[in-house]
Amino acid sequence: MITGTTGTAAEVELAIGGMTCASCAARIEKKLNRMAGVTASVNYATEKAKVSYSGDVSVGDLIATVEATGYTAREPAPAPAPGEPGDEPDELRPLRERLITAVVLSVPVVALAMIPALQFEYWQWLSLTLAAPVVTYAAWPFHKAAFVNARHGAATMDTLISVGTSAAFLWSLWALFLGTAGTPGMTHPFELTIERTDGAGNIYLEAAAGVTAFILAGRYFEARAKRKAGAALRALLELGAKDVTVLREDGREQTVPVGELRVGDRFLVRPGEKIATDGTVIEGSSAVDASMLTGESVPVEVGSGDPVTGATLNVGGRLVVRATRVGADTQLARMARLVEDAQNGKAAAQRLADRISAVFVPVVIALALGTLGFWLGNGVGLTAAFTAAVAVLVIACPCALGLATPTALLVGTGRGAQLGILIKGPEVLESTRHVDTVVLDKTGTVTTGRMTLLAVHTADGADEAEVLRLAGALEHSSEHPVARAVADGALQKLGTLPVPEDFANVPGLGVQGVVEGHAVLVGRERLLTEWAMELPAGLARARAAAEDAGRTAIAVAWDGEARAVLEVADAVKETSAEAVRRLRALGLTPLLLTGDNKAVAESVAREVGIEEVIAEVLPQDKVEVVKRLQAEGRSVAMVGDGVNDAAALAQADLGLAMGTGTDAAIEAGDLTLVRGDLRAAADAIRLARRTLGTIRSNLFWAFAYNVAALPLAAAGLLTPMIAGAAMAFSSVFVVGNSLRLRTFRAAD
Repeated sequence: MITGTTGTAAEVELAIGGMTCASCAARIEKKLNRMAGVTASVNYATEKAKVSYSGDVSVGDLIATVEATGYTAREPAPAPAPGEPGDEPDELRPLRERLITAVVLSVPVVALAMIPALQFEYWQWLSLTLAAPVVTYAAWPFHKAAFVNARHGAATMDTLISVGTSAAFLWSLWALFLGTAGTPGMTHPFELTIERTDGAGNIYLEAAAGVTAFILAGRYFEARAKRKAGAALRALLELGAKDVTVLREDGREQTVPVGELRVGDRFLVRPGEKIATDGTVIEGSSAVDASMLTGESVPVEVGSGDPVTGATLNVGGRLVVRATRVGADTQLARMARLVEDAQNGKAAAQRLADRISAVFVPVVIALALGTLGFWLGNGVGLTAAFTAAVAVLVIACPCALGLATPTALLVGTGRGAQLGILIKGPEVLESTRHVDTVVLDKTGTVTTGRMTLLAVHTADGADEAEVLRLAGALEHSSEHPVARAVADGALQKLGTLPVPEDFANVPGLGVQGVVEGHAVLVGRERLLTEWAMELPAGLARARAAAEDAGRTAIAVAWDGEARAVLEVADAVKETSAEAVRRLRALGLTPLLLTGDNKAVAESVAREVGIEEVIAEVLPQDKVEVVKRLQAEGRSVAMVGDGVNDAAALAQADLGLAMGTGTDAAIEAGDLTLVRGDLRAAADAIRLARRTLGTIRSNLFWAFAYNVAALPLAAAGLLTPMIAGAAMAFSSVFVVGNSLRLRTFRAAD
C-alpha cells in the first residue's frame, strides 16, 4: 500500500513473507537499502517493510529485490470491512499440524532413549521409524528455508536448525546401518573416548526429533503471541460501523455501506447504533459512549452543533448527523495510522540488535565448527565433539533479539490506543525517561476552554432561580461567549427559559430587554450606572473578589434595582488537580503557561496545585519559553491543544497533544491524548516508560541468553535436546514478557 510522499520520495508498505527470524529481516533490509534512492526498515514481528524510494525505482523493483533475496513481498491486502473480523492467519494452521505430528511421534522416541526399562530388542529401529517423519515432514519448513537461503548464499536461523537436526539424524542413520548401534551385544566400530551412558548407544534420534518438536512449539506459540500482540490494532480497525442509514433530500431513508458515505451527507443514528463517521449533530440529543476510542467510561452528552466521532456508540436518543470526515480522514483511521507507524519504528537499542542479527548465523556456524575441532583436538572423542557442536547450532537464537522491540511496541501502542493514548514511535519512549518538567497550556488543557457560569451572588431579597430565569432568558438571545455561558448555566439549572418580549444589545456593555414584564439589564456595572443604578455593598464586594480572581463579573438588575452579580470564567476541568498530582508523582515539575493575565493564571494555578506560572505570553513566544527552560538544563514535556501550541510541542523534548485540539497540535505532538482529560498525560507517560522498560528487559534477556547459552553449549554442558528447548523458550519468553503490557491500566 502506497502511504504517501515525502518531498520527492514516495513511501510504500510491503507485506513480507517467508521470514523466520531476525536474520531474515536484516538481510532483506540490507538488500533494499543497497538500491539507489531507497531507505527501508523491515520489521520481523509485524512482517512488514516500510520503504521510502525515489528516482527510477518502482514498487515492482522493490518486490523483485525482496524475491531475489529468497522471500515474498506484496502490497498488503485492504483491511477487512469495518466490524468484520479477519481470518486466522494461514501460517498457524500448517504449523499446528506439524507441531502435533512432531509431539506425538517424538514423545515415545525420547522416552525410549532416556528410560532403559523401555528399551526392548531392536528398539532403535522403532525410534528411527517414529523419528523419520518428524525430521522430514515436521521439520520441512526449516529445511526448505535453509535450502532457499543457501541458493542465495545466505544462512539464517533455519540453517542452524536444519543443519543441527539433519546432522543428528544422519549420524544416527550411519550408526544404525553402517555401524552396530542397532545390533544387541555389539560395540561401535570406532573406539570412542566418551560413550553415552543412557542406553541409547551412539544414536541421536531423540535429539533430532526432540529439537524439532521443541522448536516447532516455540515457533507456534511465538506466532500466536505475535498475533495477540497485534490484536489491539486489529480491534481498532474493526470498530467502525459496517452500514449507515443516509437521509436523502426527499426525506427517504436509505441503508448503504459506510464506504459510500460522503462529506456533507446526513445520516441517522438510532439508540444502540454506532456512529458511522465523524460529523456534527444537526438534530436530536443523546449520550455517546466513546470508551472504545478514548478509554473514558462515562458517556458524553451531545446535542445540536456538537461534534461526534465515528465508531462511538449512541446509547441515548435518536441523532441526525452531518458527515464532516469520511474514510481515511476520520479520527479512527488517523489513530490506526499513528499506531501502525509507531509499531514499524525501531529504538536505538534495536538497531544494535539488528546489526548483531545480520552476522549472527555465520558466527554461530563458525563457532560450531570451532567447537567440533577443539574437542576433537583435545581427544574427547567424536561423539562428545559432535554433541557439543550440534548443541551450539541449536541453542543460538537471534529471534529473541529481533522480537525484543517490535513485540513490546505492538502491545504497548495497541494498549495505548485502547486507552486513548497514541504513541508515535520508539524514539518517544526514550524521551519520556528523561523529562523532568511538564509545561501545561492553560486554555483547553487545564481548563475547559469555554466560558462557564461559576457562581451567583444575590442581593438581599433576591431569589437565585429568578435571577437565572430573567438573566438567562435575555442572554440566550446573544451570541457573545459570556452570554452563552450565562444562558447555558441557567438552562442547566432550570431546564427551560422564557422568551424575552424585547431585546437589545448594548455594544461593549451588555444587553437589555423586557422579560415577563420586567425591564432587565445584564452586563458591566457601567450599564447599570447609565440607568442611575448602583451595586449594593455586598454585590460590590462580590464583583471585586471575582475580578481579583481573574473572573468576569456580570451585574443583573431589573425594575430599577441591582439584584445579583454573576461570575463567569473559563472553568478548570474537574480532573486537572488530580492530573497535576499524578504528574508530580512521576517526578515531573508542572508549570502553567498562558497568554492570560497574571491574576487569572495564578488563580487557576492555585486551584490545581501548580506553583510555577508564566503568564501574558504571546502565542508566538511559547516556543521561546520552552527553549529558555531547555537552556536552563531542563528536559521539557509540553501539553497543549491549539494551533499556537504546535511550535512549542515540536520544540519540547516530549510533546503531548490533546486530541480534542487542532490538527496542527496533534501533528506536532509525540504523544496524542484522544480524550480531553489531563490525567491521560500522566497515564501516557507511565505507559511509555513501562513499554520502554519492557523493551530493555527483552533486549537484556535476549543478549544475556545468547552470551550465557553459547559458551555452555560449546563446553559440552548441554545436550542438543535441552539446547532446542532453551532456544524455543527464549523467543516465547520475550513475546510473553511483552504481552504483560496488555494488563496496563489507567490510574483510577
